[in-house]
Amino acid sequence: MTDNQDLQGDVAGLLLAAGGGRRLGGRPKALLPHRGRPLVEHAVGVLRAAGCGRIHVVLGAAADEVRDRARLDGCVLVDNPDWAAGMGSSLRAGLASLAGTGVRAALVSLVDQPGIGPAATARVLAARHDETSLVSAAYAGVRGHPVLFGAAHWAGIAETATGDRGARAYLKAHEREVRLVECGDVAEPYDIDTEADLSHLR
Repeated sequence: MTDNQDLQGDVAGLLLAAGGGRRLGGRPKALLPHRGRPLVEHAVGVLRAAGCGRIHVVLGAAADEVRDRARLDGCVLVDNPDWAAGMGSSLRAGLASLAGTGVRAALVSLVDQPGIGPAATARVLAARHDETSLVSAAYAGVRGHPVLFGAAHWAGIAETATGDRGARAYLKAHEREVRLVECGDVAEPYDIDTEADLSHLR
């Protein structure tokens, strides 16, 4: 095993998949069909292909249905009863679920960005050094997802993650510490938010 693989072994993939798809007529994003399976399965597959051995998936809208329909074997499923409050609550729930696991960093991805695949995700993972790391994918120099948070930052992120802002405020406050990894050549950071966006799904 290489030193890089040793480092990756204590990084967990943290997939935020709780959204209710309000602008999609209330269709939970985790269950949107993509390549014949629920979108959440695709997102988990990306994290696995990028090198994440442990994956925690935060569920909210239609959580029971997601459990029934999606193949998420080997994942830790985390319920967020406050999912309607926004992405911040899911990020807090996900980070809390990693406490006591020995994981030293969380690689956070969003279920509704299927244009970001294993290549970009692996780049962000490989740029991590230790529990103080803050690493973000960038697209033409603009910060995007996925984002890696070393464990030293989790408490601060949880304190500031509110509404749909997630870790945005924390990252802005620690901008000089964030290592940007350009991924625009291997990924497209679009979101599946509206009916028009569904054209990106296959």
